[in-house]
Amino acid sequence: MGCVIELGYAVPIDGECDTVIEFRDVSYSVNGVQVLAGLNLRVARGETLVLLGRSGSGKTTTLKLVNRLVNPTSGEIRVNGERNDQTDLIRLRRGIGYVIQDVGLFPHFTVSQNIGLVPKIENWGEEKICARVRELLQLVGLREEFAARYPRQLSGGQRQRVGVARALGADPAILLMDEPFGALDPLTRDDLQREFLSLQQRLRKTVVFVTHDLREALRLGTRIALMEAGKLVTVLSPGEFLKSEDPWASAYVRAFRDGLEAAANRGTP
Repeated sequence: MGCVIELGYAVPIDGECDTVIEFRDVSYSVNGVQVLAGLNLRVARGETLVLLGRSGSGKTTTLKLVNRLVNPTSGEIRVNGERNDQTDLIRLRRGIGYVIQDVGLFPHFTVSQNIGLVPKIENWGEEKICARVRELLQLVGLREEFAARYPRQLSGGQRQRVGVARALGADPAILLMDEPFGALDPLTRDDLQREFLSLQQRLRKTVVFVTHDLREALRLGTRIALMEAGKLVTVLSPGEFLKSEDPWASAYVRAFRDGLEAAANRGTP
């Protein structure tokens, strides 16, 4: 029991690693319709847990429950050992970086202002903020000259890089990423996936990453949590996912594997 380290990440064994995020029998309903049911899940410090599933499986809802963009109907979520509904909401959210598919940059802010927003709210000094912006631009592969540009002057891939930099602005320990590369062309997506892996090996953030793309899940995840119709089906390492024969999970796992194989046969990039 305990932990093993693979590729610099802490991989939980029997739930005994340092748990950063924990869902305890969490359910969520909207207007009587159950979106999420009986979720029990732990995320270990420094790992990238990928939430994989089809549209409507509950992935994004699970992500939003962590930083209380939505609140559970029942059950509890703990972040760093504290119930998140008993934690000051502002303090909770400032300790969690959030990256979404359409980035959500403020159009009237420059790149520098977008990246430095949370540090400014945290009352960092101007010199410290400027240094942090320069550091993060370099970290996400953008030249310093981009600091003075506005989001409309950037490509989709560049905006996504700025979105990641903004999420890292105040150096949060946790990152929530909701299909951050889903709207990008295949080549740009591949570039950003590689950059994400490089960043994660250096920064060791605790990441919850939502995707419906099995290739992306296998490439980026320490573990893959497969979801279907609001329920957690199974949690497996990428290697286990490719060869799983678990009686309960196998039908769902096989559907994703078959889809990946079919795409490969079609030559889909």
